[in-house]
This record gives sequence, C-alpha cells and structure tokens, in this order.
Amino acid sequence: MKVSVDEVKCVGGGHCAIAAEEVFDQRDEDGIVVLLDPAPPACLHDKVREAAMLCPAAAIHIEDAT
Repeated sequence: MKVSVDEVKCVGGGHCAIAAEEVFDQRDEDGIVVLLDPAPPACLHDKVREAAMLCPAAAIHIEDAT
C-alpha cells in the first residue's frame, strides 16, 4: 500500500489522525494533515482505509500494491 495526501484539499478535520495515528498527524498551526508513513505495514492497512473513508475532503489517496 502506498498512501499520499493532498494538503490543499485537507480541511483539518482530524479524522485521519484519530483513525490511524501511526500514519497521520496534523500540523499544530492549522490542523492540516501530515503523512507520517507513506508505506504503512499490512497491520495498519484497515486503519488507513478507514481514515480515507472518513476524510471529509477526500484528501487521502491509497494505491494498493498488486
């Protein structure tokens, strides 16, 4: 899995950081998403998918490895 984020689309809702704190964080000054791990281990994939689903701005993009 490869994860990317669109900081321009991010509205700072924080859903990602709550759902997958190992992969996402937020900037202190404005709450915009910070990607901590663009290639998370398999044990976190479900959390990352949930974070993407919960994102109100659809700012999280997931590319599954084939």
